[in-house]
Amino acid sequence: MAEGIFAAEIVEECRRRGLLAGAYALRRPRGATFVRRLARDLAEQRKAPRVLVRRGVALLRAEPAVLRRQTGLGAEAARARVVLRRVAGLLAGHPHG
Repeated sequence: MAEGIFAAEIVEECRRRGLLAGAYALRRPRGATFVRRLARDLAEQRKAPRVLVRRGVALLRAEPAVLRRQTGLGAEAARARVVLRRVAGLLAGHPHG
């Protein structure tokens, strides 16, 4: 299992080696992601609030391109509940969720 923005980098090689059970890029409502990220960063006092808002807006705008890149590398865009259902299915021995 790999997780994170660079996880899609290994999709094709894992597929080639027969090691890939699934590759997903989470598709979430962008506004909700912005709010969650901002709340987390403010709570952790990572940087000044103005910097966090500016960074959050930049990430909000970049998110569609990030998702396109991930899917271009072989990940399937899916909502979290779909991914969780499919992973549970894999763990239960049902390859298609």
